[in-house]
Amino acid sequence: MEPIDLSYGRTFGNGFPHEFFTWLRADEPVWWHEPTEHTPEGEGFWVVSRYADVVAMFKDGATFSSAVAGTALADSNAAGIVLNQTDDPQHRTLRALVNKGFTPRMIGRLEDDLRIRARQILDGVTVGEPFDFLTDVARELPLQAICSVLGVPQEDRAELVEIVDRGVAGETGEVIAMEYVRQLSAYARKLLAEKRQNPSDDILSVIVHASLEDGSRLDDRELRAFFNLLFPAGAETTRSAIGGAVLQFVAEPDQYRLLREEPDRLKVAIEEIVRWTSPSVYKRRTATRDVQLGNAEIREGQRVTLWEMSANRDEHVFDEPFRFDVTRDPNPHVGFGLGTHFCLGASLARLEMKVMFEELFERFERFELAGEPRWTNNNRLVGLTKLPVVAR
Repeated sequence: MEPIDLSYGRTFGNGFPHEFFTWLRADEPVWWHEPTEHTPEGEGFWVVSRYADVVAMFKDGATFSSAVAGTALADSNAAGIVLNQTDDPQHRTLRALVNKGFTPRMIGRLEDDLRIRARQILDGVTVGEPFDFLTDVARELPLQAICSVLGVPQEDRAELVEIVDRGVAGETGEVIAMEYVRQLSAYARKLLAEKRQNPSDDILSVIVHASLEDGSRLDDRELRAFFNLLFPAGAETTRSAIGGAVLQFVAEPDQYRLLREEPDRLKVAIEEIVRWTSPSVYKRRTATRDVQLGNAEIREGQRVTLWEMSANRDEHVFDEPFRFDVTRDPNPHVGFGLGTHFCLGASLARLEMKVMFEELFERFERFELAGEPRWTNNNRLVGLTKLPVVAR
């Protein structure tokens, strides 16, 4: 098959290029991507597409490092500092600072608040009238939730999500274009100063005042890096899962109808939604030594990308992987990652989806398209930017 440029955001402007990755899994499971005019730093990289190889990489942080140069194609100046761009034992130390705020038990306490918010959001939807589900519904609940968890004033959420959305659309090879990361950092600087003076029970307050194992505390740069990771992750990925699921429910109304009629199936269905949408589609690692993966000889220092979306469509693992099946069980997807870097916010994301879909099932019989959906031009956070629908 003719190669496509996976380092170019616009390659993903119509969604994930599944046909190309199906070919890779069959014929070139560990494929060398030559650099193009869009590839950050002009360096080629390995593309790992099969489930077994992706899992092996997730489990071998010593060989495939997150800390050497970051987790996106563009080398990161936050590598070795921010949580998702560190290796153990530093990763374990940093993660311990916030784990207590993201346990299933603690997240479960948010359910009543999230349900109130979801109902208020859906009160703005009029049956029979077109609206943008992505902006008006799918974006709002995760955005309000992450503001609540981090202690961000709700009145600031529109400003912040606009920064994130523009950054994701930046097409620079970074997850969020650096210009917008700086804007987030400027906001974080003011917010963190407030948490120092007036701490509350939110996660940012905990991180600001927490001591590491050696008695030290995170410095300003490290604290801003935490905010720049947690806020966009909370605001972006779950909205893509919710929006992507509703787009699929439009195509397959029988799946939506089944969940309305048998709501006890929702827990299993959420895992299929995560597998199907896989909002964070790849991670980058850097080889710390020469290593063989499949038939490929990977050299020390080379970039290696592992593609969760492709792994979640692997024919060797999932029966009929291109069938959206809300009853699929078991479902060993890697949509939340695996191992040391398993998604910190997985419990929160699952709860947000549970609450939102329960409220959608209660109110609406089905959804119909009212225009053309639009996708991000981003090769890391692939998702919808617009989903015009009518609720019935």
